[in-house]
Amino acid sequence: MTGLEQRTGSPDPVALTFHGAARAVTGSCFLLETSTGRMLIDCGMFQGSKTEKELNYRPFPFEPRDIDAVVLTHAHIDHSGLLPKLVRDGFTGPVHATAATVDLAGVMFPDSAHIQAMEVAQLNRRKARRRRGGVEPIYGPADVDACLELFSPEQYRRWFSPMAGLRARFWNAGHMLGSASVEIEIEDPARSGPLRLLFSGDIGPDFKLLHPDPEAPQGFDHVICESTYGDTDRAETTPERRRMLLRDEVRAAMDPHGVLLIPSFAVERAQELISDLIRLMDDGELPLIPIHVDSPLATRATRVFDMHAADLEAGSGLRHALRSRQLHFTESVEASMALDHQTGFHIVIAASGMCEAGRIRHRLKNWLWRDEATVLFVGFQAEGTLGRILQGRPRSVRIQGDEIAVRARIRSIDLYSGHADGPELARWIGERRPITGGVFLVHGEEPALSGLSDRLGGVIDAARVTLPVLDEKFELTVDGARRVSEAAEPRLAPERVARLDWHNDLSRLYLDINDAVIDAADERSRDALIRKLRRTLEGGE
Repeated sequence: MTGLEQRTGSPDPVALTFHGAARAVTGSCFLLETSTGRMLIDCGMFQGSKTEKELNYRPFPFEPRDIDAVVLTHAHIDHSGLLPKLVRDGFTGPVHATAATVDLAGVMFPDSAHIQAMEVAQLNRRKARRRRGGVEPIYGPADVDACLELFSPEQYRRWFSPMAGLRARFWNAGHMLGSASVEIEIEDPARSGPLRLLFSGDIGPDFKLLHPDPEAPQGFDHVICESTYGDTDRAETTPERRRMLLRDEVRAAMDPHGVLLIPSFAVERAQELISDLIRLMDDGELPLIPIHVDSPLATRATRVFDMHAADLEAGSGLRHALRSRQLHFTESVEASMALDHQTGFHIVIAASGMCEAGRIRHRLKNWLWRDEATVLFVGFQAEGTLGRILQGRPRSVRIQGDEIAVRARIRSIDLYSGHADGPELARWIGERRPITGGVFLVHGEEPALSGLSDRLGGVIDAARVTLPVLDEKFELTVDGARRVSEAAEPRLAPERVARLDWHNDLSRLYLDINDAVIDAADERSRDALIRKLRRTLEGGE
């Protein structure tokens, strides 16, 4: 933690604690404390390894009843997904968000509760067969309904007051429908002006299809900025070049008996893919191909996008694509299951984007072992997720307890990411100057954090760039940030965040043992290997 001082005196009335997205991409949740109250910026779910996802089930590291308000940057689940749990545990204050984010939360939260119920039911059946105790969903439909009642829609660029002594306003972050950076001003009697903070949210790239470039004012004491692609330099591109890359991947995947599976976030990325695929067919760059959107959430979210099309830069093109005869939505379970019997080459877009839940797992179980299938990743895959594991092209994977061989083509293109790359992020931060206090880098894994920190060498003094760890607390002043020495121990040690964990290692060991036994030369070799494994488990050599 370069350039930070240990606390020695009385506490400053403004403190910031990083309860998520610290040395990792998911779980965005920042607690801001002032002399007049406590407020959260985001309250998102953790994704990645099972060790990280278990944090979603633990109690919050703060008392939800003591939170006065929440300001939500956007609707993606890693930023918003624990809000119903916050309400279940006692929060009753307002949740401020843009109008589009409010509408999207209205379809995303019920879907999240539904997926949890299904996944927990499947898990508990497996546990029951092994005579092990079951688990409960993180929250249910009643918690979702209570949470949605608390939302307060706000306009871009308009000041609002989430709690006493503080005002905030949203700026378009260019990341997804309704996404925002949050400017905050906190009254400070000790100085002539307020303490000024800016939370980036997720910053969109320059070539985003449906949104303008991100915007925000300048002149802050502290900037808290995402760094998902902080170490990445994307090639210069245009929407046309991106469509051509997608065209080439579709053409390469075309097999008369095959499928192109695209794991995709149901919100924003699915709609961009639909727009570009239909455009390619309209322009004669691709033949007419059935596109199945196998996600109830994507279906409902697409209706929200249709409602807000006038607010989108390419809204008319999206509306045209949504009315194409090649586009099919599979809302019911029966319609989804019928896709396993679909004949002829087709495209399936299914959530989740990192293959961690939802219908994409069923599609993968049906197709991964087939040579005629292609899986195309079009966005970031966090460490420990099935998506990241598949990108490593393993011989086999375990999905819902079953071993599945990986014979399908695994491909990736990064031009559909909703995140700015390293140079774009560095430029965005530079445009916020002067920054008198410092910059906190969040929402990134270690290489991305280090990459963006290095890029900021010509933008801000390295001593004023901070990479917080999970649950780390800082006092904020106009002069800088001071670590609070008696802050609580992190729920996960930094070396366990955004890493493969023992669950991943055990799954890989199961697969390796099975491969080794099957590949053994003969029955005697298999018996010898099994006996050796048993001796090891029994404590022998």
